[in-house]
Amino acid sequence: MSAGATTDSSDTDRSAVGRLTAAALVAVSAVALFGFEQRPVGYLLIVAGLGLAAAVDRLLLRHLALIAAGLVIISTMPLAADLSDAGMLRFTVVLSLAVLVPLLVSRFWFGEDIIRFPMLTGKRWSGFEYGYLALVVVAGYLILPVYFIGTGAYQNWPEISTTNEIARLFIGVNAVGLWDELFFICTVFALLRRHFPFWQANLLQATVFVAFLWELGYRGWGPLLTIPFALLQGYIFQRTRSFTYVLTVHLTFDIVIFGILVHAYNPQLFDLFVTSPR
Repeated sequence: MSAGATTDSSDTDRSAVGRLTAAALVAVSAVALFGFEQRPVGYLLIVAGLGLAAAVDRLLLRHLALIAAGLVIISTMPLAADLSDAGMLRFTVVLSLAVLVPLLVSRFWFGEDIIRFPMLTGKRWSGFEYGYLALVVVAGYLILPVYFIGTGAYQNWPEISTTNEIARLFIGVNAVGLWDELFFICTVFALLRRHFPFWQANLLQATVFVAFLWELGYRGWGPLLTIPFALLQGYIFQRTRSFTYVLTVHLTFDIVIFGILVHAYNPQLFDLFVTSPR
């Protein structure tokens, strides 16, 4: 091998490492922003990641900046569940902007069509897809009561007792579930997938996804559930290319969570969880 070829190979390796490091810095910023709630540290990690991307790959810089914009927008509010009028309005506005800003900038400023939400794919669900959906229901039904009620994690959500509060919880849980797929899968994962192999892009999006869920309330040993869930959602989207399917999986999971939260605060309601520690 000639000296020139060796030099080119080394430069390529260094560039690949630089690109992955830049993306990792932006992804890990979510851990600081939402996991440890250290906003200044998170912003510094974002600046470092974008600065490195500017030095190694300008196209990557563009897409990491879109992800960073969403993260910064989300970080402007606390993520603790809040079912008040003001809290639900705040979540609606901030989380909507976190999706709309990257989407509109990408579509109308950069002229790209990367961030998409493929719903009507024209393909029927396979046996695998029906089977996986059934597995999600069974696993959620058996495991989630142990987590939420056994660890007291349900107390990270507001106490609910009235019909109005239960209805608000139902809307909030499902609205956030919808947003999760719009942002973490169709935005963050889709943008990262343009630059990295599937497994790298999936690990990076899962880092952001799990950090967000931690501040939202999935604490304690919650990451033992949210990490595989986030990785599987990325895998399922990569396999099916269907926003409709990953959303169905997520909302099915969330229906189980909703029932558990209602039951945790009102034991006489939804008293059908056989693994509930009570």
